[in-house]
Amino acid sequence: MWGRERAADCRLTAAWRSPSMPLGPSRVCRQAGSCWRRARRVDAPTRGCRAFALRTDAAAGRSLSASDSRGDGQYVELLFDRVNHQRLLDRLRQSITDTRMLVLIKQMLKAKVVLPDGTRVMTDEGTPQGGPLSPLLSNIVLDELDSELERRGLHFVRYADDCNIFVRSERAGQRVMASIRRFIKKRLRLEVNQEKSAVAQPDQRHFLGFRMCRAEEGGVEVHLSRRTKERLDQKIRELTPATWGQSLTACFEGLNQYLRGWSAYYRICTEEGAQGFPRFDAHIRRRVRRIIIHQKKRSRHLFRHLLARGVNREAAAGTAYSRRGAWHRSNRPGMTRAYPNQWFVGKLVSLRSEWLRHNPPRLASGQALLFG
Repeated sequence: MWGRERAADCRLTAAWRSPSMPLGPSRVCRQAGSCWRRARRVDAPTRGCRAFALRTDAAAGRSLSASDSRGDGQYVELLFDRVNHQRLLDRLRQSITDTRMLVLIKQMLKAKVVLPDGTRVMTDEGTPQGGPLSPLLSNIVLDELDSELERRGLHFVRYADDCNIFVRSERAGQRVMASIRRFIKKRLRLEVNQEKSAVAQPDQRHFLGFRMCRAEEGGVEVHLSRRTKERLDQKIRELTPATWGQSLTACFEGLNQYLRGWSAYYRICTEEGAQGFPRFDAHIRRRVRRIIIHQKKRSRHLFRHLLARGVNREAAAGTAYSRRGAWHRSNRPGMTRAYPNQWFVGKLVSLRSEWLRHNPPRLASGQALLFG
């Protein structure tokens, strides 16, 4: 099935550009509010209607909505670590008449980078990562690519340096990939990473942490990408180590802060994509139970604690004096009865509950929700 269903992943990378902390001139440029405001005005009018930047009025949800409207397609992911400084400054001069701003931007681009060993390195190309101007300057460079794609009549959507180009067949995807590579190399003077470039089905690629699949009814389902799930699992392990040495309240505070931000971004998952959220909730609760077991240190202390929590002696003994490890005992009846799922309500953010809060059920006209 090829109808607009092939995706080509083209990642542009080149000589390594250190994200290390720049020197004083670059710090001043990063904090220059005038540069930020004026660059926004320069950047906004030139971008196509299907291009989105790292701005408050162009969120990831809008770019995904534009991508959903196209079904599936060719996927082009752009990472600009090798922006030609002179070419970028020449393009800025076409829209910016304030020489002071141009000087500040040039100082930011040319600022030396301090490596971990203290060595200072001159930079001739690339934009410092992590600053507020970096994504805007990348968008200015990408404006030519947007114009070229619109001139060719291709369906595409771009968010910052990630771009989806939609084609009808694998052959068309290969042809577009080759032509876009030539354009990027000759016109934009950027190198294409051949290893990370591909033509594939859209559900095999990730876009902004999401994976889009075609629904049986003809719509588009938004799922979490494999990389997003792996990162979430890794972050949960970091926030809930087995040897947590602080109070559970401190553990809940760190978890809630991260989970609220995570759920606010990934709330645009569809119902099918959010079906895996309860699994993460259950995994977090089990890890918290394991922390409680470790904090009790000795089996007899855990046994007394479970009895105090209202667990019968048989279940408490089976959990406290089990020869298995703490991870196994965290799911034993003694722990699940002492700390049921209801105990975590109000203390720990639930990904499923947050998704339902952001996506309330749609009611037909005249209907109302009844709460018992």
